[in-house]
Amino acid sequence: MNPLVIKEMANELKIVYTPIHGSGNVPVRRILKELGFTNVYVVKEQEFPDGEFPTVSYPNPEDPAVFELAKKLAKEIDADLILATDPDADRLGAYVKNPKTSEYEALTGNMSGILICEYLLSQKLEKGILPKNAAIVKTIVTTDMADLVAKEYAVSLMTTLTGFKYIGEQIKFFEQQKSYQFEFGFEESYGCLVGTHARDKDAVVAVMALCEAAAYYKSIGISLWEQMIFLYEKYGYYREDLGTITFKGEEGSKKIANIVQTIRENPPKELVGYQVETISDYLTGEKKNMKTKEVSDIALPKSNVVYFELSNDAWFCVRPSGTEPKIKFYYGVKGSGLEDSFERLNCLKEAVWNLAN
Repeated sequence: MNPLVIKEMANELKIVYTPIHGSGNVPVRRILKELGFTNVYVVKEQEFPDGEFPTVSYPNPEDPAVFELAKKLAKEIDADLILATDPDADRLGAYVKNPKTSEYEALTGNMSGILICEYLLSQKLEKGILPKNAAIVKTIVTTDMADLVAKEYAVSLMTTLTGFKYIGEQIKFFEQQKSYQFEFGFEESYGCLVGTHARDKDAVVAVMALCEAAAYYKSIGISLWEQMIFLYEKYGYYREDLGTITFKGEEGSKKIANIVQTIRENPPKELVGYQVETISDYLTGEKKNMKTKEVSDIALPKSNVVYFELSNDAWFCVRPSGTEPKIKFYYGVKGSGLEDSFERLNCLKEAVWNLAN
């Protein structure tokens, strides 16, 4: 959207990139080159495909250990941002430089998604090309900040079950029904999609969008980290996290089922000062208001998920993994600042964790 800005900042923005021995090396470097970025530094030790992944224990951009070599290179060249794509190049992890401390701050999937989303919508609105029927899509465990961004730019927000296939499904519905124009979709697990060229998350396009946003903000004198803080100040200090417990084997499967069922049948009324306001049981398809006892239908497919909406914009959710022998706990809070949101999140995490033990 801003080719002139990229051209202006092409020699100023420094990018470190690692494909983590995966498939992203050629497409990511190609898209950055075609956009005009010239200062792209690839982590040599992780540049070429290698199914043994010799430099990491787990090739996941959600794991901070994956960025050790990239951060070392970034400090040597004074990079603005560090990017890592997972082996099949559909998820993007990022660190951005904090100009006040000169340290590199990790972006969660929610943070990078919000940065891209807000950038796209704000620029399209400014240029007069934001459709009146524009829509963004997120999952039920993705940051609530997206709701406020959608409201700010008067675009529709759709919420789906966890899994990017449901976001892709929404694109199909929009096209079939000629109802909405899909602009952006994302989930907390480091996946997002700009446009409708695909029906799944795409880290190559995410790299393109995040780097363009970085170039734009650098052109007006701020870093991506400073823009993130601006968004926190504007919308609220929302913070989220995910916790998992692994139970292997047949006994493990029974244990996972028992934990979910116990929480479903004996839900808490309060957690560390947060009152439970609503409980959404996606298996029964019902949402219950704990104060009025009113029950309403959930307009989503049935799934073994229980979602608790708490007071003061907090929430947590529990579901068994569909692909691994794990039970997953998602949490979200809203604080008055970075430290306060971290403290609130850690307290809520501990309280939820105790429900499972």
